[in-house]
Amino acid sequence: MDIFDGILFGFSVALEWQNLLYVALGVVLGTVIGLLPGLGPTASIAVLLPVTFQMPPESAIIMLAGIYYGCMYGGRIPAILLNIPGDASAVVTTMDGYPLARAGRAGPALGITAFGSFIGGSIAIIGLTLFAPLLASYASQIGPPETMLLALGGLLLVSLISNGGRIKSLCMAVLGLLLAAIGIDSISGTPRLTFDSFDLSNGIDIIPLAVGLFGFGEMLLLADRKITAKIASKELGGLYPSKEDWKIAAPSIMRSSILGFFIGILPGGGGSLSSIVSYGLQKRLSKNPEKFGKGAIDGLAATETADNASSNSAFIPLLTLGLPPNSVLALLFGVLLINNVTPGPQLIETHPEVFWGVIASMYIGNIILLVFNVPLIGVFVKLLQIPTNVMFPFIVVIAFCGVYSANNSLFDVFLAVVFGVVGYLLKKFRFDLTPIILAFILGPILESQFRRSMLMSQGDISIFVDRPGALGIVLVIVAIVAFGVFSSARAKLVAKRAVFSEQDLAA
Repeated sequence: MDIFDGILFGFSVALEWQNLLYVALGVVLGTVIGLLPGLGPTASIAVLLPVTFQMPPESAIIMLAGIYYGCMYGGRIPAILLNIPGDASAVVTTMDGYPLARAGRAGPALGITAFGSFIGGSIAIIGLTLFAPLLASYASQIGPPETMLLALGGLLLVSLISNGGRIKSLCMAVLGLLLAAIGIDSISGTPRLTFDSFDLSNGIDIIPLAVGLFGFGEMLLLADRKITAKIASKELGGLYPSKEDWKIAAPSIMRSSILGFFIGILPGGGGSLSSIVSYGLQKRLSKNPEKFGKGAIDGLAATETADNASSNSAFIPLLTLGLPPNSVLALLFGVLLINNVTPGPQLIETHPEVFWGVIASMYIGNIILLVFNVPLIGVFVKLLQIPTNVMFPFIVVIAFCGVYSANNSLFDVFLAVVFGVVGYLLKKFRFDLTPIILAFILGPILESQFRRSMLMSQGDISIFVDRPGALGIVLVIVAIVAFGVFSSARAKLVAKRAVFSEQDLAA
């Protein structure tokens, strides 16, 4: 099946009435959830995971994917109007979005981000359509050694570039690997880390882990912080940017669409990284860099465009390599596994309805987002005025009902509570939880592919450098680690020089 036939088949799947309903429901839910300060796509998808278990796998991924890029859209609204980012990727949005709102230009700010997000998402989906099948055909030649090294490299890269510090992130990755090891060893049949508990003998399910860490833990943190804010401007004005706004923002939108697409493919290259890089590049290329941080419409367009482009292109490594590049895609990976669908090079042949159906649904979802977002801005502003202490208890109750209904297990509910408290404490002390969920998902892949590699080579570890593809990946991993160590040492040296300079001035 070539690309043209594949995308036609995908639209035949995505245009089925139930899948149309799911994609519309997903993007609207995602937009509304994105309005909730601090919740974000990871927590919302974690909470809604149990709802998808009675759906066909293509419908489940279509809806959850819609929630993902819908959250990217919705997160810009509280960032611009309240100076509160809906998630981590919207932090950069506040830098110019809120000053524009305070200056009475909230409407054009919201409008340019909606159109920029649509353009960036559309370009990324076209790239996904063209690039994913080609990568899948090449990836089919990748064996266990290369797969194991790709998973290891992705996990290392996420740990090195995630928020909270490298040591903390690596500790979180190790914790995720330990959690993944709990249960019965698939080869020897011996229990591991079960502490003689029958409930732990089957391992830890992704649902209580995800709902606890990202759902319940986030609610506890938000309740602790008592987030309150005032809307910067009740008068939105016109939502359509002026010709002058378009003249300033258009080059930024096109540049950030391409940049966000490529960053999204990288492990850890989610919305926050693409937003920061695109914003920094636009500031460097801008004719008026002094306006950045004070209401630069091209800076705002850059960060939101790249954010949405990266959220769509992140599906490439998931669908073609079976390697989730960020925490949201890790949860979608878990949903596919629960439905007996294994993401990777064979997905396009074994489950074309999932591969092509998800891609086609993104075209539809992106259009629905634009159509819904522009006229409903006023409604979304009203939703921002609902107190969080009214909304969050309902979300918590729904989350725990979903955890119980997935396996009819009170033990899973207990685990969700435990992981919720752990997630709250870790976030309070500024630990990034992304490496935990990625390591939990990638841990079994690392273990199984490493064992297969050892069986292939009869225990010879040199298999990881004898094969050209594996050797190339090893060199990239070494370069990543070396860069991380070098940049860390350089930062410490700069800090020491600054301290010595201050002491010299004081003397």
